[in-house]
Amino acid sequence: MTDPVKRTTSQDVAQAAGVSRTTVSFVLNNRPNHAIPEETRQRILDAARRLDYRPHASARSLAAGRSAVVLLSLPDVPIGAGISRFVEELATALARDGLTLVLHLAGAHGRSLPDVCAAVDAWAVIGFESFDADTVQALKRAGARVVLPAHVHESPAMQLIGRLQARHLIDRGHRRIGYAFPAHRNLRPMAEERLQGVAGACREAGLEPPVVLTTDLEIPGAAAAVAQWKARSVTGVCAFNDETAIAVLAGIREHGLTAPGDLAVIGVDDIPTARLAAPPLTTVYFDLQEVGRRRADAILDAMAGRAVAPSTFDPLIVERSST
Repeated sequence: MTDPVKRTTSQDVAQAAGVSRTTVSFVLNNRPNHAIPEETRQRILDAARRLDYRPHASARSLAAGRSAVVLLSLPDVPIGAGISRFVEELATALARDGLTLVLHLAGAHGRSLPDVCAAVDAWAVIGFESFDADTVQALKRAGARVVLPAHVHESPAMQLIGRLQARHLIDRGHRRIGYAFPAHRNLRPMAEERLQGVAGACREAGLEPPVVLTTDLEIPGAAAAVAQWKARSVTGVCAFNDETAIAVLAGIREHGLTAPGDLAVIGVDDIPTARLAAPPLTTVYFDLQEVGRRRADAILDAMAGRAVAPSTFDPLIVERSST
């Protein structure tokens, strides 16, 4: 049986460098106002590298006055390309400031969010939606100093996306608009917000409300929705996201129809496969790198006790052949 590998401690580094543990702490944590000779500092750093020493998170938290962990609570929804890109950009932005992003999957049915917060010693916790008051208190009791929504899916932004989709179709002469609603029940709140934007644009243009049909990501379901839209004289469809829009395009082809000739389609997110769809998909794009950077800045502001600036949102239409 293999013996377990012993974790290297700061005491090991101190012994190897021939200094006190306190001196090791001063050097490795970059503590100011301590005149450590350069030769001693280099000896400690060399010993730490040679022993592959990594400071324990709780010890580093004590030294820095805060932990370096930001905990992101992901909702119980399919983790599509849009959410994945946001997480990647947020993690990258936080890493530039020495922070580590840890994910908690709400749908995993494991430990609760406050339990995970305490286990990883998270300084900040953010979620895709605002937390209720009881959850905020539980997170703060678990050690979180900052609790924020991610602000990616706030209501005005969601409605703006739907409004942009519908206006794009209306500006191209479509007078009967459909909406492809996602089948996953946990996507319903977000989809309802986007649908409100579509309905608002139709109302402002003097059109009837959009024809809303639930569309899964299978060809038979999408083809059935296409048949109903055609029967009700719909000529343009706003889809909840790009995955749903690509399913609608497959449903159009299943009937031997074409887009946009028989039915125009617009999605949301500009996922990598949107440009590879048949035909290439018109969609709503937003700069998730910039969104991640702004959210990281908001987290840093909150951690420093500064006022958090309101989040901004600048979606754009990427026009391709499907409209």
